[in-house]
Amino acid sequence: MSDFLAVAGLHAGYGPVEVLHGIDLTVGDGEVVVVLGANGAGKTTLMRAISGTIQRRGSVRLHGTEIVSHSADRIVRSGLVQVPQGRGTFVDLSVADNLRLGAYTRRDDEVDLDLDRWYEVFPRLAERRSQKAGSLSGGEQQMLAIARALMSRPRLLLCDEPSLGLAPLIVAELFGILARLNEEDGLSVLLVEQNANLAMEIADRAYLLETGSIVTSGDADTIRGDDAIRQAYLGY
Repeated sequence: MSDFLAVAGLHAGYGPVEVLHGIDLTVGDGEVVVVLGANGAGKTTLMRAISGTIQRRGSVRLHGTEIVSHSADRIVRSGLVQVPQGRGTFVDLSVADNLRLGAYTRRDDEVDLDLDRWYEVFPRLAERRSQKAGSLSGGEQQMLAIARALMSRPRLLLCDEPSLGLAPLIVAELFGILARLNEEDGLSVLLVEQNANLAMEIADRAYLLETGSIVTSGDADTIRGDDAIRQAYLGY
Protein backbone atom coordinates (compact mmCIF):
# COMPACT_ATOMS: atom_id res chain seq x y z
CA MET A 1 0.00 0.00 0.00
CA SER A 2 1.39 3.39 -0.98
CA ASP A 3 1.11 6.36 1.34
CA PHE A 4 -1.31 9.08 0.29
CA LEU A 5 -0.25 11.21 3.26
CA ALA A 6 3.22 11.20 4.81
CA VAL A 7 3.93 13.56 7.71
CA ALA A 8 7.48 13.85 9.07
CA GLY A 9 8.96 16.06 11.78
CA LEU A 10 5.81 18.19 11.97
CA HIS A 11 5.86 21.08 14.44
CA ALA A 12 2.94 23.45 14.98
CA GLY A 13 1.33 25.62 17.62
CA TYR A 14 -0.18 29.00 18.34
CA GLY A 15 2.03 32.07 18.63
CA PRO A 16 5.07 31.23 20.77
CA VAL A 17 3.46 28.05 22.15
CA GLU A 18 4.50 24.87 20.32
CA VAL A 19 1.87 22.13 20.60
CA LEU A 20 3.22 19.49 18.20
CA HIS A 21 6.80 18.33 18.66
CA GLY A 22 7.99 16.50 15.56
CA ILE A 23 5.06 14.30 14.49
CA ASP A 24 5.64 11.38 12.10
CA LEU A 25 2.47 9.84 10.65
CA THR A 26 1.25 8.17 7.45
CA VAL A 27 -2.11 7.34 5.88
CA GLY A 28 -2.10 4.85 3.03
CA ASP A 29 -4.34 4.84 -0.01
CA GLY A 30 -7.74 3.50 1.07
CA GLU A 31 -6.76 3.34 4.73
CA VAL A 32 -8.62 4.48 7.87
CA VAL A 33 -6.25 5.79 10.54
CA VAL A 34 -7.34 6.91 14.02
CA VAL A 35 -5.47 9.31 16.31
CA LEU A 36 -6.13 8.62 20.00
CA GLY A 37 -5.25 10.93 22.86
CA ALA A 38 -6.56 12.68 25.94
CA ASN A 39 -7.99 16.19 25.87
CA GLY A 40 -5.16 18.65 25.31
CA ALA A 41 -2.88 16.10 23.64
CA GLY A 42 -2.80 18.13 20.41
CA LYS A 43 -5.18 16.14 18.22
CA THR A 44 -7.10 19.11 16.80
CA THR A 45 -3.85 21.03 16.29
CA LEU A 46 -2.53 18.05 14.33
CA MET A 47 -5.55 18.07 12.02
CA ARG A 48 -5.26 21.83 11.48
CA ALA A 49 -1.56 21.60 10.77
CA ILE A 50 -2.03 18.85 8.18
CA SER A 51 -4.85 20.72 6.44
CA GLY A 52 -2.86 23.95 6.36
CA THR A 53 -5.11 26.14 8.50
CA ILE A 54 -2.35 27.00 11.00
CA GLN A 55 1.38 27.67 10.62
CA ARG A 56 3.53 24.55 10.64
CA ARG A 57 7.02 23.39 9.82
CA GLY A 58 8.37 20.02 8.88
CA SER A 59 7.17 17.87 6.00
CA VAL A 60 3.64 17.09 4.80
CA ARG A 61 3.52 15.13 1.56
CA LEU A 62 0.54 14.06 -0.55
CA HIS A 63 1.54 11.23 -2.87
CA GLY A 64 5.11 12.42 -2.68
CA THR A 65 4.41 16.13 -3.28
CA GLU A 66 5.50 18.47 -0.51
CA ILE A 67 2.59 20.72 0.58
CA VAL A 68 3.82 22.16 3.89
CA SER A 69 4.02 25.64 2.35
CA HIS A 70 0.74 25.38 0.42
CA SER A 71 -2.40 27.34 1.30
CA ALA A 72 -5.45 25.54 2.67
CA ASP A 73 -7.32 26.15 -0.63
CA ARG A 74 -4.51 24.60 -2.64
CA ILE A 75 -4.43 21.61 -0.31
CA VAL A 76 -8.16 21.03 -0.89
CA ARG A 77 -7.53 21.06 -4.63
CA SER A 78 -4.82 18.44 -4.04
CA GLY A 79 -7.40 16.03 -2.61
CA LEU A 80 -7.29 16.57 1.16
CA VAL A 81 -10.20 18.15 3.01
CA GLN A 82 -11.02 18.52 6.70
CA VAL A 83 -14.33 18.33 8.55
CA PRO A 84 -13.51 20.51 11.57
CA GLN A 85 -14.61 19.95 15.13
CA GLY A 86 -17.93 21.67 15.76
CA ARG A 87 -19.18 21.11 12.20
CA GLY A 88 -18.76 24.70 10.93
CA THR A 89 -21.72 24.90 8.57
CA PHE A 90 -22.84 28.21 7.10
CA VAL A 91 -25.91 28.56 9.29
CA ASP A 92 -27.67 31.29 7.26
CA LEU A 93 -27.34 29.43 3.96
CA SER A 94 -29.52 26.57 2.80
CA VAL A 95 -28.42 22.95 2.83
CA ALA A 96 -28.13 23.04 -0.96
CA ASP A 97 -26.00 26.19 -0.93
CA ASN A 98 -23.72 24.73 1.76
CA LEU A 99 -23.16 21.68 -0.42
CA ARG A 100 -22.42 23.77 -3.50
CA LEU A 101 -19.87 25.75 -1.51
CA GLY A 102 -18.10 22.45 -0.87
CA ALA A 103 -17.41 22.23 -4.61
CA TYR A 104 -15.97 25.74 -4.93
CA THR A 105 -12.51 24.46 -5.96
CA ARG A 106 -13.88 22.30 -8.77
CA ARG A 107 -13.93 23.27 -12.44
CA ASP A 108 -15.89 20.30 -13.84
CA ASP A 109 -19.56 20.02 -14.85
CA GLU A 110 -20.56 17.12 -12.54
CA VAL A 111 -21.42 19.06 -9.39
CA ASP A 112 -25.14 18.37 -9.80
CA LEU A 113 -24.42 14.64 -10.13
CA ASP A 114 -22.54 14.73 -6.85
CA LEU A 115 -25.35 16.66 -5.19
CA ASP A 116 -27.73 13.87 -6.16
CA ARG A 117 -25.33 11.26 -4.86
CA TRP A 118 -24.91 12.82 -1.42
CA TYR A 119 -28.64 13.44 -1.15
CA GLU A 120 -29.02 9.69 -1.70
CA VAL A 121 -26.37 8.84 0.90
CA PHE A 122 -27.77 11.42 3.37
CA PRO A 123 -31.54 11.34 2.69
CA ARG A 124 -32.31 13.72 5.57
CA LEU A 125 -30.32 16.39 3.75
CA ALA A 126 -32.43 15.82 0.65
CA GLU A 127 -35.59 16.35 2.70
CA ARG A 128 -34.18 19.60 4.09
CA ARG A 129 -32.28 20.92 1.07
CA SER A 130 -34.07 24.29 1.10
CA GLN A 131 -33.80 24.80 4.90
CA LYS A 132 -31.16 26.98 6.48
CA ALA A 133 -28.32 24.93 7.92
CA GLY A 134 -28.79 26.61 11.29
CA SER A 135 -32.26 25.08 11.61
CA LEU A 136 -30.94 21.50 11.39
CA SER A 137 -30.37 19.21 14.35
CA GLY A 138 -26.81 18.57 15.50
CA GLY A 139 -26.71 15.22 13.73
CA GLU A 140 -28.03 16.70 10.51
CA GLN A 141 -25.46 19.49 10.66
CA GLN A 142 -22.69 16.92 11.04
CA MET A 143 -24.03 15.02 8.04
CA LEU A 144 -24.07 18.29 6.12
CA ALA A 145 -20.48 19.08 7.12
CA ILE A 146 -19.29 15.67 5.91
CA ALA A 147 -21.31 15.83 2.69
CA ARG A 148 -20.04 19.35 2.00
CA ALA A 149 -16.45 18.13 2.40
CA LEU A 150 -17.15 15.23 0.06
CA MET A 151 -18.40 17.65 -2.61
CA SER A 152 -14.76 18.55 -3.28
CA ARG A 153 -14.15 14.90 -4.27
CA PRO A 154 -11.34 14.36 -1.77
CA ARG A 155 -9.10 11.34 -1.67
CA LEU A 156 -8.35 11.90 2.02
CA LEU A 157 -10.94 13.07 4.54
CA LEU A 158 -9.84 14.46 7.91
CA CYS A 159 -12.57 14.19 10.55
CA ASP A 160 -12.11 15.90 13.91
CA GLU A 161 -14.46 14.51 16.59
CA PRO A 162 -17.45 13.85 14.29
CA SER A 163 -19.51 12.28 17.10
CA LEU A 164 -19.18 15.24 19.49
CA GLY A 165 -22.53 15.99 21.11
CA LEU A 166 -24.52 13.53 18.99
CA ALA A 167 -26.93 10.75 19.97
CA PRO A 168 -25.54 7.18 19.74
CA LEU A 169 -27.83 6.18 16.86
CA ILE A 170 -26.70 9.17 14.78
CA VAL A 171 -23.06 8.41 15.59
CA ALA A 172 -23.47 4.80 14.47
CA GLU A 173 -25.08 5.98 11.23
CA LEU A 174 -22.24 8.43 10.51
CA PHE A 175 -19.56 5.83 11.15
CA GLY A 176 -21.40 3.36 8.96
CA ILE A 177 -21.33 5.89 6.12
CA LEU A 178 -17.61 6.55 6.59
CA ALA A 179 -16.89 2.82 6.54
CA ARG A 180 -19.00 2.40 3.39
CA LEU A 181 -17.22 5.24 1.57
CA ASN A 182 -13.87 3.78 2.55
CA GLU A 183 -14.84 0.33 1.31
CA GLU A 184 -16.71 1.29 -1.85
CA ASP A 185 -14.83 4.42 -2.97
CA GLY A 186 -11.40 3.75 -1.50
CA LEU A 187 -11.64 7.01 0.47
CA SER A 188 -8.76 7.40 2.92
CA VAL A 189 -9.76 8.74 6.35
CA LEU A 190 -7.74 10.27 9.18
CA LEU A 191 -9.97 10.37 12.23
CA VAL A 192 -9.78 12.00 15.65
CA GLU A 193 -12.64 10.69 17.75
CA GLN A 194 -13.70 10.79 21.41
CA ASN A 195 -15.61 7.51 20.93
CA ALA A 196 -12.35 5.63 20.50
CA ASN A 197 -13.97 2.21 20.74
CA LEU A 198 -16.27 2.89 17.79
CA ALA A 199 -13.49 4.53 15.79
CA MET A 200 -11.26 1.51 16.24
CA GLU A 201 -13.95 -0.74 14.77
CA ILE A 202 -13.47 0.86 11.34
CA ALA A 203 -9.73 1.62 11.65
CA ASP A 204 -6.82 -0.12 9.97
CA ARG A 205 -4.20 1.54 12.17
CA ALA A 206 -3.96 3.93 15.11
CA TYR A 207 -1.55 6.43 16.64
CA LEU A 208 -1.46 7.46 20.29
CA LEU A 209 -0.71 11.15 20.84
CA GLU A 210 0.43 12.47 24.23
CA THR A 211 1.36 16.12 24.86
CA GLY A 212 2.13 16.75 21.22
CA SER A 213 4.20 13.64 20.50
CA ILE A 214 3.39 10.22 19.07
CA VAL A 215 4.14 7.65 21.79
CA THR A 216 2.97 4.49 20.06
CA SER A 217 1.33 3.28 16.87
CA GLY A 218 0.25 0.03 15.29
CA ASP A 219 -2.50 -1.84 13.53
CA ALA A 220 -5.94 -1.64 15.09
CA ASP A 221 -5.94 -5.19 16.47
CA THR A 222 -2.57 -4.71 18.16
CA ILE A 223 -3.63 -1.42 19.75
CA ARG A 224 -6.91 -2.93 20.96
CA GLY A 225 -4.96 -5.82 22.44
CA ASP A 226 -2.70 -3.60 24.54
CA ASP A 227 -4.13 -3.67 28.06
CA ALA A 228 -2.81 -0.25 29.08
CA ILE A 229 -4.10 1.50 25.95
CA ARG A 230 -7.41 -0.32 26.09
CA GLN A 231 -8.05 0.70 29.69
CA ALA A 232 -6.88 4.30 29.23
CA TYR A 233 -8.45 5.11 25.86
CA LEU A 234 -11.00 2.44 24.95
CA GLY A 235 -12.75 2.28 28.31
CA TYR A 236 -12.69 -1.44 29.04
